[in-house]
Amino acid sequence: MDNQSANTVDTTPQDGGLQWYVLKVQSNRERTIRDNLKRRIRQEALEEFFGDIVIPTEKVIETKSGKKRTIEHKLFPGYLMIQMALNDDTWYLVRSTSGVGDFTGSAGKPIPMQEHEIQRMLGREESKKEESPLKVKVDFQTGDQVKIKDGAFESFEGTIEAIDEANGKITVLIQIFGRPTPVDLEYWQVERV
Repeated sequence: MDNQSANTVDTTPQDGGLQWYVLKVQSNRERTIRDNLKRRIRQEALEEFFGDIVIPTEKVIETKSGKKRTIEHKLFPGYLMIQMALNDDTWYLVRSTSGVGDFTGSAGKPIPMQEHEIQRMLGREESKKEESPLKVKVDFQTGDQVKIKDGAFESFEGTIEAIDEANGKITVLIQIFGRPTPVDLEYWQVERV
């Protein structure tokens, strides 16, 4: 008996190509888990069965202490997207990596993502505008009562009428001479009442 052939698993891709799957992983450890997966793939020499491993993120402009900075915000905390050919070896490698919970799918059977889901999760929707890839993190909602803390209308109070996350601007409805007047402001120029 050839002991080696008894332990060998068919490692050819089941459908002949790589497909995208979603992995449930420990939250706040996505980067570490991704790096561990990449390292284990290299160690096991299974690179041909794996493509990208992605943490879906979007870039957001955040202002703290009057300074703007760009941060990456996780779209789906606790999830990774992995492009792979599913077979016994690749399934075992992924599932036995520390921090990986399971593949998403019904009854424990990994289900590949559909094309529209892949595009949405990777943020590559055709309807997205190229000129404004960044969104500004605005911690207000339409209808919030705010007080203007900077600018020509300082100390006025009003209601947020509209929010433009792409540019970080808000429209506040304030009372001037007894009439409601919309004022366009930067989101950091107001505070909640």
